[in-house]
Amino acid sequence: MFQKSLGDSTLSKADKNPWMVYGKPCPTASVRLFCFPYAGGSALTFRNWKDCFAAFVDVWPIQLPGRGLRLQEPMYTSMDLLVDAIEAAISDYLDKPFAFFGHSMGAIIAFELCHKLRLKRGLDAAHLFASGCKAPQVPDRRQTFNLPQHELIEELMRLEGTPVELLENPDVLELMLPLLRADLELVQTLRYIPRAPLLCPITVWGGTSDKEVSLEDLQAWRHQSSAEFRLHMFPGNHFFLNHQQKPIVRLIAEQLSVLGAH
Repeated sequence: MFQKSLGDSTLSKADKNPWMVYGKPCPTASVRLFCFPYAGGSALTFRNWKDCFAAFVDVWPIQLPGRGLRLQEPMYTSMDLLVDAIEAAISDYLDKPFAFFGHSMGAIIAFELCHKLRLKRGLDAAHLFASGCKAPQVPDRRQTFNLPQHELIEELMRLEGTPVELLENPDVLELMLPLLRADLELVQTLRYIPRAPLLCPITVWGGTSDKEVSLEDLQAWRHQSSAEFRLHMFPGNHFFLNHQQKPIVRLIAEQLSVLGAH
């Protein structure tokens, strides 16, 4: 079930919507793909994705507050409030079948948004793509968002997702750490609520050398959907996304095509 089409005028609102950046409106597209970044990341991660898909996919990277042109906006530390805000921001773009992609924190945002739209609007995503993320029901009792600065930097070095030269630059840290702390708090304070499985298929990706997310953590996503579940592993650590975008995009396109979304 999808909302009544609002026409091409909906697409013209994109340049006025701070949540919707790096997208390229395609009125002839038959499915919209919304992309959500990892903690500390931004829509910039997906800036080239619009050029990697066939014309039937309309790609919309989501820009969260506190980054890019939204640098001065307060960052969210409550998942419930963030999901409410995103739901309102994309409400005009749900007139076609839609799918969500998220990496790490972004996968949890996408998952919670799926349930929000199902509960509030009676809408089901066409597909949920979760990358580099434990299944929502898998306990994660770490509290790294409130670590002293030197310990948080050590944690970032361990994850190997941030260039060392940036972690050694005081000016960069002054900008980066508050954002990262807010994003980590967003995820690490979220309380999992058991709900009926989603009706959409779920495709999951993981990194073979990921120190944060195990194969079992990824396989547990199968319990979050009553539809098809697929799991793909790629070489790399927790940030394998940065080096595996082309095959990931190809698999997303194949899955949306199989669904008959074009």
